Amino acid sequence: MPTPRKGKRLGGSPQHQAKILSNLAASLIESEALTTTVTKAKVLRPYVEKLITKARAGDLHSRRLVLAKVPNNDAVTKLFDEIGPRYADRDGGYTRITKLGP
Repeated sequence: MPTPRKGKRLGGSPQHQAKILSNLAASLIESEALTTTVTKAKVLRPYVEKLITKARAGDLHSRRLVLAKVPNNDAVTKLFDEIGPRYADRDGGYTRITKLGP
């Protein structure tokens, strides 16, 4: 009997899922809002919250760790210059999932 998977499946191989998360995170960081499915939003939320926590530190090591997860220079620059300092006083809970429509 196969071992059950942990977490939600976004479709495709594990590499494809990682790329989906990376692209969704870059879109969310750049526009600060995102319309997607509930499942993708629930998987994306802890992923982005960890990136924002790293951006709060603001050092070079954290920037390189975030660049490894989100290889989009514009998104990482915005994350470290605008979003990280905005949440400097908050200990988590940076994102919110809001359902649109029925």
